[in-house]
Amino acid sequence: MTELDPLKQALTEALPVQAGHPLPDFADAAAAAGLLDVAYATFDSPVGKLLLAGTPGGLVRIAYADGDTEDTVLQELAARVSPRVLEAPRKLDEPRRELEQYFAGRRREFELRIDWQLTRGFGRRVLEATARIPYGSVSSYMRVAAEAGSPRGSRAAGNALGANPLPIVVPCHRVLRAGGGLGGYTGGLERKRALLGLETG
Repeated sequence: MTELDPLKQALTEALPVQAGHPLPDFADAAAAAGLLDVAYATFDSPVGKLLLAGTPGGLVRIAYADGDTEDTVLQELAARVSPRVLEAPRKLDEPRRELEQYFAGRRREFELRIDWQLTRGFGRRVLEATARIPYGSVSSYMRVAAEAGSPRGSRAAGNALGANPLPIVVPCHRVLRAGGGLGGYTGGLERKRALLGLETG
């Protein structure tokens, strides 16, 4: 999957446990040793289990962790960001806290640092335009494409949103078809309805 086990083994060898001393915190030890590039954590939310991943640059990935999705996302992170990936929940405390506030109806805007390295070019411009859609409002694929610099690129905008590495925080659920239809959503239409209902209810 990723180099999680070899990383833990290397840290255990580098930081031997002495009698009477607690086990080392692998995430802190890895970070201190310069061996941790991607920290991840999972937590249960009203729309299902979420996987969060962050780098020193900020939040890099949110995924709906259904079935085999968690392993797939970790493989993606290892391949596209760094193989030095480790489960480190404390390093994702702030994103988790802000998401919990959002689901509780106590947060309308996220204040998180974002690491955009999983998207670039037109796709990134689409996501940046989407991130500006206010809480409780909706936009269309055509409008988002125009704001990203390609007025006729609604289909390409839809593809970019389908590959959104940061759903919820970059609110692609707020983008609908021109006629008001839901369109698609990386987490499924039931989740899209739930998120829209949360914001308009």
